[in-house]
Amino acid sequence: MGAGDRRLTGRGADVLVAGGGPAGWSAARACARRGLAVTLVDPHPDRRWRHTYGAWADEVPLSGPDALPGPVVAASGPGFAIARRTHPLAGDYAVLDTGALQHALCDPDVTVHRDRVVGVGDGAAVLDGGTRLAAPLVLDATGAAQTLSLSRRRVAGAAEQTAVGVIVPSAVAARVTGGRLVFMDWRPLHGRPGWPTFLYAIPLGGDDWLLEETSLARRPGLPLPELTGRLRRRLLACGLTEDEIPLDDRSRVEHVRFAVDTPAHRSPAGVVPLGAAASLVHPATGYSLTHSLAVATRLADALITRPDHAERVDAAGRAVRPAAGRVVHAMRRRGLDVLLRMPPSDVPEFFERFFSLPAVAQRGYLGAHDDVRASMRAMLSVFVHLSPRLRGHLIAGSLLGGGSDQTGRDGE
Repeated sequence: MGAGDRRLTGRGADVLVAGGGPAGWSAARACARRGLAVTLVDPHPDRRWRHTYGAWADEVPLSGPDALPGPVVAASGPGFAIARRTHPLAGDYAVLDTGALQHALCDPDVTVHRDRVVGVGDGAAVLDGGTRLAAPLVLDATGAAQTLSLSRRRVAGAAEQTAVGVIVPSAVAARVTGGRLVFMDWRPLHGRPGWPTFLYAIPLGGDDWLLEETSLARRPGLPLPELTGRLRRRLLACGLTEDEIPLDDRSRVEHVRFAVDTPAHRSPAGVVPLGAAASLVHPATGYSLTHSLAVATRLADALITRPDHAERVDAAGRAVRPAAGRVVHAMRRRGLDVLLRMPPSDVPEFFERFFSLPAVAQRGYLGAHDDVRASMRAMLSVFVHLSPRLRGHLIAGSLLGGGSDQTGRDGE
């Protein structure tokens, strides 16, 4: 259905999206492509996205109704993980061109308002500037802040993924990685004790590579200055010189900090959360992009079969967070709590065992967002392949439940 065939349901939009990040634009684009009238509200709609996005290559939608154009994939190929040994990844890994992704998702058929949604009521979204926009369905894509939640509050001690990366020429990166895409390198070449971190090294397209020191998850997140120091020491240990590590050049540095265990809060009537606001971030990896893309397609397909507003809201909620997806996410959050309770020295050994699993088990845990059986088989396979000591940690962590108080001084 083209733009000229839009189905308008009275005045205003069929769908209003609050938030102009990847999750918000994915949904806005998918709905607009099906002829729905879509309005997106964001205080800075022209702001460039700066984070680097990676995904399993077979999860990037390059065909179908919401296909991304091929140039969105900056690089794709086999990758490796290093714990005690080097392991090939279970499937090709893709790195996306962030600028091309933003351009592809920002659909011109979506009406954009430069403002902020601060409330919803009586079938309208209330903007910060005082304007009210008719909106029978509002999608809350405001991220972990969950701006429209009825119980909005920052969770004390949220587990965060933090990272500091530097962009270097491919020839410089090759002296660190041997020219290989490295998903995780847990070797403690930074020489720092305490909570373990790993190197994430990926091609960005052209001659650029990103070398990033990453803390997978921690309560609270490992501080960025600590990660900056670890990255510098790691790269110096690999033979680079200070001049080859441009950590003082802001244009060549990436800083990452986001929560990986944001709980789903209650939303007002007519509001359906998306992305991080819907707790769609994978607790074990921090990934959410390709899941958001898949959810956007499912959501838009559900909406065009429901002419009634109330039915659309219910259908949207089920499309974004089906019952199976909620179960899988709860299982993975418990797995995150167990990992955070593990002694730091055992974390690399845990990943040594994980990356020794069959490919189907690895992908069952790293993907399969709505497949309860695949997730359960993957978690069981992980447990079976662990050493007795690590099994004991998992059992103890499961019995203790969430809310790890794992803290510590920087680097400890």
